Amino acid sequence: MTGAERIAAFAAQTFVEGVPEEVLDAAHLHLLDALGVGIASSTVADNADWAGAAPAGSASLLSGGTAEAGAAAMINGALIHALEYDDTHIGSVVHGSAVAAPVALAVAQLAGASGCDLIRAYIVAWEVAIRIGLAAPGAFQAHGFQVTSVGGAIGAAAAAAQVLGLDAARAVSAIGIAGGQASGTLAFLADGAMSKALNPGWAARTGIDAVRLARAGMTGPASVLDSAFGVMNTFAGGGKMLGPQLATLGQEWLIPQAAFKLYPCCHYIHPFLEAIESLMCKGVTAQNFTSLNAFVPPPAAPLVCEPWARRQTPVSGYDGKWGLAYCMALMLVDGRVDVASFDTTPRAEVIEVARKMTWTPMRDHGFPERFAARIELETGQGRISVEVTQVRGAPDRPVETADVRDKFAANAGLRYRPEEVAELALEILEIGSAADTGRLSNLLCA
Repeated sequence: MTGAERIAAFAAQTFVEGVPEEVLDAAHLHLLDALGVGIASSTVADNADWAGAAPAGSASLLSGGTAEAGAAAMINGALIHALEYDDTHIGSVVHGSAVAAPVALAVAQLAGASGCDLIRAYIVAWEVAIRIGLAAPGAFQAHGFQVTSVGGAIGAAAAAAQVLGLDAARAVSAIGIAGGQASGTLAFLADGAMSKALNPGWAARTGIDAVRLARAGMTGPASVLDSAFGVMNTFAGGGKMLGPQLATLGQEWLIPQAAFKLYPCCHYIHPFLEAIESLMCKGVTAQNFTSLNAFVPPPAAPLVCEPWARRQTPVSGYDGKWGLAYCMALMLVDGRVDVASFDTTPRAEVIEVARKMTWTPMRDHGFPERFAARIELETGQGRISVEVTQVRGAPDRPVETADVRDKFAANAGLRYRPEEVAELALEILEIGSAADTGRLSNLLCA
């Protein structure tokens, strides 16, 4: 079987046989987190008008109202990803929910499907994207592509094909079409453009459009992943591990390993923010240190350290989400890094603190299986150092379910009243047993 055939077979099997209970529980919790992040994102001034780019239709928008299904998936994916607050599978560096949630919601509404189909589509899209990332860890990024958008388009097509009722041959074609149209570069880093947020949304839309085209008779290459000009060679420079990764689909479930994010900025920065919080507990303030050196895993450095002057003085609040120095300075100055931290243009008092910081490549970092950090800081009383070996929220440093629900309540509370937040949370956490998505749609569109 080719990679596309193996993926299509897994998706079909999942819709027939279901998934283990612990996988279902994890999926519901991650879906809750993702939709909450998207709702919060829709209240940010820079993002508020994106829905205006979507033509009319009946699929729910996380900003309220409805749009055409493919466009709704695109906008919702962009909203979920825009805050850099969405979950990540660390080993594959895949932001799965930013693709899986919008495609599952849109196609379930388009097909009039059950909540069970919605959550299974969500799981399929996640699992496929993870495997593609794990087939070439770090290689997509090294070639300038975001694996979320490349692998996400293929996962989205596999999921949408099942909800929309494609047979095996047309499901393979849909995956082939989606793989041929997959995209998503890291070019935004050059000037802090917001278009990175669109990468997973475009992947979700690509999956839906690919299924529509395959259903209409267009064929796509079954070897889209494996051939000389296929996804793995073109985007990642090879993919010898693709076969072994796809072989575990339906046997080993990886969504429960996905990490929740606790700060709305690049995930590579999170362990450094934890380290800063630890230093603050020891009495360090923005005023009483003279210099700070961050030891950074070299594969993460191009996103959060280079060029260092830009990461100290970002050009916008959004650009600041990738500024390691700027984010650490935010924590020192404000004692927090949250959604509001990036709403304004970069602040002079934060930049002043960031300019006291330098970075050095870290050895023995374990990236990408671990997101680690080490900081050495000089004060008038001497040197202090602190190390974080794995980011909080990862499977080996898990957060509690209550933490995720509190995060959802805070995010959804930016638009809904408390009683509406509670009602929406309950509906999402029980969507897998819902006969249809009507109630969820009504709550989101309110």
